[in-house]
Amino acid sequence: MIVRSTAAEAIPAIGHDEAMRLAAVECERLLAVADGLQAEEWLRQTDCPGWNVKEILAHVLGMLELQSDGDERMRQFKIATLAAEQTGSLRIDAMTALQVREHAALSPDELRWALHDTVPRALTGRTGTTADQRGALYSSGLPGEDAWTFGYLFDVILTRDPWIHRVDICRAIEREAELSADHDGRIVADVVADWARRHGQPFTLTLDGPAGGRFSAGVGGSDLELDAVTFCRILSGRAPGSGLLATRVPF
Repeated sequence: MIVRSTAAEAIPAIGHDEAMRLAAVECERLLAVADGLQAEEWLRQTDCPGWNVKEILAHVLGMLELQSDGDERMRQFKIATLAAEQTGSLRIDAMTALQVREHAALSPDELRWALHDTVPRALTGRTGTTADQRGALYSSGLPGEDAWTFGYLFDVILTRDPWIHRVDICRAIEREAELSADHDGRIVADVVADWARRHGQPFTLTLDGPAGGRFSAGVGGSDLELDAVTFCRILSGRAPGSGLLATRVPF
């Protein structure tokens, strides 16, 4: 059986309408994981250094809050920018630390309720962005990153982030993450396209599992085969990678 590969450059970019459909499904799946957590699982350590399951969901809540309200977004941005300047840390690290700290006092039930309450408002906030807003440039503050567009941030990164955190939580509680080709496979394919643009080298990539596929660029180059979720964990810095897999992709 011949398995056809998809050329990385032919993977279509995620447009705004598709991005919002993916975001809605991802939020639904993340809420389902949160709803199913047992009491002892909230304190399980995750792959994110210093964060347990509850702290990951506190961060997710903070990100949802900034998506739902422009004033809240500016408040977090200003506090994180000042903290980063004072400590020499990355702005995103200062912002996520702020989100975890500000929600630390919430009980698991309160945090779960807050997530359910905030998701619809966050999706409305993202859906309502205009083409001009999405085309504006944004500095991520990440080393080596060129300027992003707000569209890349709001339509792509803000779905990749909860997706990889859902994986983090499922790994921590030793439960299989729900994966499907139409949802997770689309997110992974977009990561492949992003990764391919960043390193610019020829490759053949076979990703196993429900979210996987076969991808290629150019002629020759590295021939890689691994699980689709493992691929994303490596590119996000959660697992070591060498060669082309050392090329990081933001999540």
